[in-house]
Amino acid sequence: MDTRRILLIDDNANDVELALTALDEGTTDTRPAVTVASSGPEALRQLRAAHAAGTLPDLILLDLKMPQMDGLAVLDAIRAEPGVQGVPVVMLTTSGESRDIRDSYAHGASGYVVKPLDFTQFREALRTIQAFWTALNRPPITP
Repeated sequence: MDTRRILLIDDNANDVELALTALDEGTTDTRPAVTVASSGPEALRQLRAAHAAGTLPDLILLDLKMPQMDGLAVLDAIRAEPGVQGVPVVMLTTSGESRDIRDSYAHGASGYVVKPLDFTQFREALRTIQAFWTALNRPPITP
């Protein structure tokens, strides 16, 4: 099986460390290649470069609450970017606010997951997200 690629966009170094630890567990066959962007502009640069190289991620995990460019602005930019707009984007955030959930879907999020505070639950949530979006889900076939 090909290695699956995930782009994690999060400005919080502790949350990034936890996510990388959770995603690094498992067998070599199931472990994704994870790239990290700590800001929206950095993520968009990485996505454009990946598109040009033919190495787009299979999944983007995007934090909602970030300075400089919040998650909704990043999501809007991803959905407007030719060749990149079809990549699934799952909002992975601490906010369980109804407005944030509604807004995320209205802006084109593929999913919305509130980060569990307990590491075991966080690890399980990330494993479930990864398994669905990189193994079970079948994206549209492009000509």
